[in-house]
Amino acid sequence: MFSNRKRQPDQLRSFRFFGPDDLRSFGHRSRQKQSGYASAEFEGKPIVAILNTGNDLISCHSHFRQRVDDVKRGVWQAGGFPVEVPVIGLSETFMKPTSMFYRNLLAMEAEEVLRAHPIDAAVLMGGCDKTIPALLMGALSADVPSIVMPGGPMNRTKWRGESLGSGSDVWKYWAERGAGRVSCDAWCELEDHIAPSAGHCMTMGTASTMTSIAEAMGMSLPGSASIPATHSSHTRMAASTGRQAVELAWHDVRPGQIMTKDAFDNAIVTLMAIGGSTNAMVHLMALAGRAQIPLTLERFDELSQTTPVLANVRPAGTFVMEDFFDAGGLRGLMSQIVPLLNTDALSVAGGTLGEAIEGAEVYDPDVIRSVDDPICMNNSLAVLRGNLCPDGAIIKPPAADEKLQQHTGPAVVFSDYADLKARIDDPLLNITADHVIVLQNAGPIGAPGIPEWGMLPIPRALLEQGIRDMVRISDARMSGTSYGTCVLHVSPESAVGGPLALVRDGDIIKLDVAGRSLQIDVTDEDLAKRRSQWTPPPKRYTRGYGHLLEQEITQACDGCDFRFLQSDGSQTPEPDIY
Repeated sequence: MFSNRKRQPDQLRSFRFFGPDDLRSFGHRSRQKQSGYASAEFEGKPIVAILNTGNDLISCHSHFRQRVDDVKRGVWQAGGFPVEVPVIGLSETFMKPTSMFYRNLLAMEAEEVLRAHPIDAAVLMGGCDKTIPALLMGALSADVPSIVMPGGPMNRTKWRGESLGSGSDVWKYWAERGAGRVSCDAWCELEDHIAPSAGHCMTMGTASTMTSIAEAMGMSLPGSASIPATHSSHTRMAASTGRQAVELAWHDVRPGQIMTKDAFDNAIVTLMAIGGSTNAMVHLMALAGRAQIPLTLERFDELSQTTPVLANVRPAGTFVMEDFFDAGGLRGLMSQIVPLLNTDALSVAGGTLGEAIEGAEVYDPDVIRSVDDPICMNNSLAVLRGNLCPDGAIIKPPAADEKLQQHTGPAVVFSDYADLKARIDDPLLNITADHVIVLQNAGPIGAPGIPEWGMLPIPRALLEQGIRDMVRISDARMSGTSYGTCVLHVSPESAVGGPLALVRDGDIIKLDVAGRSLQIDVTDEDLAKRRSQWTPPPKRYTRGYGHLLEQEITQACDGCDFRFLQSDGSQTPEPDIY
């Protein structure tokens, strides 16, 4: 159990709001009674905030209304007082220009909600891609005892006898439609099957990657990340999470005590073993900045080269998350890589990571492979360096065509996404399969918000010839459900004058994944001359949140957090007046 000594009721943070015999506390108590609660229900008990990212425009969280009640049940059972606090839901589907544009806004909201209210512990309800990292960022900065309740993946599904993976098969069938092999009627029919239930994508996209990482870091209950959203175990897990939040409050176990350097290494090793999303690298860099943990892209590459990919789950594998759950889930997978993990790292469950995975088994060795029979021996993700990406770029080798991982070809350049959409199918471009498609101005500032544009479309003429992959380079991100030889997160981005902004049609680009290199065959002198002629794009925003983002966002290599939100070692003061 926790080493922190159990606190007395008058040591709870909420006691400062409700306990004293003064006018302020009179107001707090009377307003709580206004809601119909008696003193005995909330005084002297840990107050547990349930940060709910559900709303009617985030379908992945459509079951969260019920899960709030489940969490509340657990909090009541453990002798706590639950309060639901709705926060922004970051819908991958509907938020424009991209949900990533608003990740830091949710992180700010979560931090300030926890700091401003009489909260002793928090349950962080998230799932859809950006919600988990944003909630963790906010909770880590506020450093209030917190636990993640992962939303869970949706059910497995089929269409016309074929197993479907949300996201991954959208790209697949869209390409087939572009090639003229899927009719309009069939495409419309696919809409009815691709997302069959509540829950986030059932592939190993960013959502399942980040919930798995939260569990690997010790921030959620063991086994919680893999449970499908509609499974009865998910309801029971939510109640257990509520009960554990009360324990965290009594023992004052804070995120900063859990999310240590060892926990970050466990997260990275797990990321590689599950064949997880490239997006996780951006989020982990942001979290490390909040935790003052020194973390570099090279650490990801280092651990990638020693970690086998064991999860045979789309897009890198064959199966979906419900199969992964049935096969033993994340605990089963981590039991296969114990020597690679820091098993003494602490968990919000009250023990260590080693204790959390003790006794775990794998029930289907095809879904969760052994280290002797991996999907691939290593290199789940790779970090590239070179004169085209001096601060780094990312590629996911298992999702890329092996033949393209060492490739030299001429660039065909698109100045922004609108230009790409307008010209990608123009026959006058004469794009061949050997060309390298380059998209500029799709990064944190240039897009803005570094959207998931990185899986650049293949020209229709090449699709009709049967081409399904090409080397594609951008300063954008890629959906965790995507695949292909896509170089992402090129840093510095085009909009701040990174070398990507200087690429011209016909420049020869050399990609060497094994050598971790991305080079443009242009001399330093020519690049300097081009830079002297380059002018930055005009600023988009003169006010509001967009203006704040343009002024403060860091590059992908640093996590795309706001500079002023990263930890500087000082402690943000608690409010003086309660």
